[in-house]
Amino acid sequence: METKAVAKYIRISPQKARLVADIIRGMKADQAVTTLRFMPKKAARIIRKVLESAVANADQTTSVDVDSLYVKKIYIDGGPMLKRFSPRAMGRATRILKRTSHITVIVDEA
Repeated sequence: METKAVAKYIRISPQKARLVADIIRGMKADQAVTTLRFMPKKAARIIRKVLESAVANADQTTSVDVDSLYVKKIYIDGGPMLKRFSPRAMGRATRILKRTSHITVIVDEA
């Protein structure tokens, strides 16, 4: 049975988070958590929390074997951007886009 967990408005670029998500897609859940724990990226810590939440959600439902769960789908969607300005030479300014992400993890039994 599919179970999902969602984290919204996370302050990390979707492009950077997708690099980590592509690595764990299709892995067994416990193996993915171990992989994320030792990965030196900011997105790894965030995605690990969402994955652990999805596993906990699956554990709450009846007749689900937590040991047989795998990452069926994981996708990172872009959220709203915080728009800021940086002063430049000769009185100009350039826009800085501080991007946010919506992270969705779906786990299922193998």
